[in-house]
Amino acid sequence: TFPMKLWLLVNSPCVYSVRWDARGEGLLIDQGLFEQELLGVGASVAGEEGNFGSIVRQLNLYGFHKLTVGPASSTVGSRPRPATAGRDTSYADGPLHHFWNPHFCYGRPDLLVKIKRLTKANKAKLDAGLEVTSRLPDDLQY
Repeated sequence: TFPMKLWLLVNSPCVYSVRWDARGEGLLIDQGLFEQELLGVGASVAGEEGNFGSIVRQLNLYGFHKLTVGPASSTVGSRPRPATAGRDTSYADGPLHHFWNPHFCYGRPDLLVKIKRLTKANKAKLDAGLEVTSRLPDDLQY
């Protein structure tokens, strides 16, 4: 699922363009680096090829909200990136996007089951006060 792929990206030691915010409650996506790193020739993320706007649409469909990025934004476990060697790594190489979902938190893969695509059926359930969940993949079961 898209939330699981996003979880794997943000927690990968090999991906520098997607990282946790300082509080571990949101994602920071460096658009320029993301496009180079993950949307390059032949790359595919969550079934979307070469289009950052498609990734943003997927985030919106899964209930992520865009937040304003301030100069104090930093990361949990920030890693040095070749493109920012010698500079403060809290600043982006390209536009920096900050997304938040209450069920996407650092160290809490168990919450991923609560992130569902906002279909008409799921929206109706949520509007009726019902919970919409899915099962965690076997490798993340506790």
